[in-house]
Amino acid sequence: MKKIEYDGNKNIIGSRLETLRRERGLSQGQLAAKMQTMNVNIDQQMISRIERNLRIVTDYELVCFCRVLGVEEKSLLKDFYQKLDGKG
Repeated sequence: MKKIEYDGNKNIIGSRLETLRRERGLSQGQLAAKMQTMNVNIDQQMISRIERNLRIVTDYELVCFCRVLGVEEKSLLKDFYQKLDGKG
């Protein structure tokens, strides 16, 4: 089975997710609980793995993270866009 990675990472939002979560004063468990209210099956350990780039993020998870954190998708993808543009 082929590994799904980009530049050695399982996802492209991990560090940005952690930054936005901390800025909003949320623990990983609190973020997971808010995601669960949106019918996303995720727990604190999964959030930790996402933030450490050890777990992929699905498209619906990305959208729900944005809703919970009150940001648009481009904000969560900011680091990725900067890297693509040679600014990161």
